[in-house]
Amino acid sequence: MNILIWHVHGSWTTSFVQGSHTYLVPVLPDRGPDGLGRARTYHWPESVVEVPPEELADAHVDLVVLQRPHEAALAERWLGGRRPGRDVPAVYVEHNAPDGDVPRTRHPFADRDDLLLVHVTHFNRLFWDSGTTRTAVVEHGVVDPGHRWTGDLARAAVVVNEPLRRDRVTGTDLLPGLAEAVPLDVFGMGTADLAGRLGLSWDRCRGYELPQARLHDEMARRRLYLHPVRWTSLGLSLIEAMHLGMPVVALATTEVVEAVPEEAGVLSTRPEVLARAAARYLADHDAARAAGQAARHAALERYGLKRFLDDWDLLMEEVMR
Repeated sequence: MNILIWHVHGSWTTSFVQGSHTYLVPVLPDRGPDGLGRARTYHWPESVVEVPPEELADAHVDLVVLQRPHEAALAERWLGGRRPGRDVPAVYVEHNAPDGDVPRTRHPFADRDDLLLVHVTHFNRLFWDSGTTRTAVVEHGVVDPGHRWTGDLARAAVVVNEPLRRDRVTGTDLLPGLAEAVPLDVFGMGTADLAGRLGLSWDRCRGYELPQARLHDEMARRRLYLHPVRWTSLGLSLIEAMHLGMPVVALATTEVVEAVPEEAGVLSTRPEVLARAAARYLADHDAARAAGQAARHAALERYGLKRFLDDWDLLMEEVMR
């Protein structure tokens, strides 16, 4: 099967392209948002083929995977007038939880009879108003990084991009209180001056912008994974941390309550409970290890790559009928 898909969400796409199909990825000379081409910091197989727009008009395409609203018009233009959902089968993958007037937020592809809207969590499907559009859920799956946890650094790992701009959405306002209980290492884009902006010392809150190849090793050296995010789709960094064998301390919001079993860590809507749990793991290496092993087992069972690819193959077969 030839699948047209834009390179938008690097981590998710890295899992998606591990399947048995050929993946046509648009590329533009400037490698901008609509033509990023193959990933340069993730490992993608040779079955991912860069295709410039001028070659797509004559390309054989079995399925279009849309991920941003404007891609429907872009695909029609670049495919020589073939309309996604009408002239070539299409799905729209919604990666995000709804924003704005939740739970009344209308999805931009609501009330469509020509495509399938695929969510990455059941929480997202519940909260988006999709009207009459058919919906499905294919939960995340990740390439297993292996059990790497050592926890030799008595610090908590937090992974979040642009915490200052995203502020309350990512729970950035909670970090000072949590940092009183456990020193934080925050990984992600826009974290370099985080401590100074929050009025914290470097020892209590360090920021790191690491390439993907180093991120997992550095996360796994920290005693626990702390997930302070209030409102987001289920973060792949949380699932990756569980695969690494890290105990989880997280806000009990969105899909997190479904993803993290009781034995794998502590979930709560009370920041003070999270602070106490993080401090406990900091003091008890064995408890952290046991919770991390449970987290890894749960992640492999629910968010393994094979289950993810099998679910997608079944869904695509249905769409192609």
